[in-house]
Amino acid sequence: MSDVCLQAENLHLWRGDRHVLRGVGLTARAGEVLQVVGANGAGKTTLLRTLCGMIQPEEGRITWAGRDVREDLHAFHAQLAYLGHEAPLKAELTARENLRYWIGMRRRVSPAEIDRALEQTGAGAVRERLVRTMSAGQKRRVALAGLLLLSVPLWLLDEPTTNLDTEGQALVGRMIEEQVRAGGIVVAAVHHALMVAPERLKRLELSSP
Repeated sequence: MSDVCLQAENLHLWRGDRHVLRGVGLTARAGEVLQVVGANGAGKTTLLRTLCGMIQPEEGRITWAGRDVREDLHAFHAQLAYLGHEAPLKAELTARENLRYWIGMRRRVSPAEIDRALEQTGAGAVRERLVRTMSAGQKRRVALAGLLLLSVPLWLLDEPTTNLDTEGQALVGRMIEEQVRAGGIVVAAVHHALMVAPERLKRLELSSP
């Protein structure tokens, strides 16, 4: 993964009359964690959604490994995992069923891999429970298991420690450390500092519009 690099140049985006992103630029290289910080309403979530192609900016461009992502969005999406505020889980399915269908849309995944990922994130005990019966923290741990299973170089995370206790926050820190040690990139919108070695962290602060 050593050649991977995510760059954004001069991103501008409006929501109605609100100029949410105003000339935002960033560079995140293999082995780096970029923390996106700012007050509520500063555009952190909007920036992440723009970076992954869910929103198109009015100006500017985003490149992955030197190539404009708009040239082949499908190929770019195959290289990234986006985890938003809400876990992408179906309430009427179990943890295992959710991961089998969610990850199965991207790659082949075995039951043993699913169980191993759930154990790694502390969700092994709820693997057969319906998502609607889980706490918010348990849902987050199941979603984190999905992140591990996707096995992609780029993680875009929106408040990844939401609803997690101290041990869960440490888990997220370890997962991010492992991702970047393997040459991946993590861009995370955060209100609180991630539990990651300071030398790996970069910071981008957004100002409120």
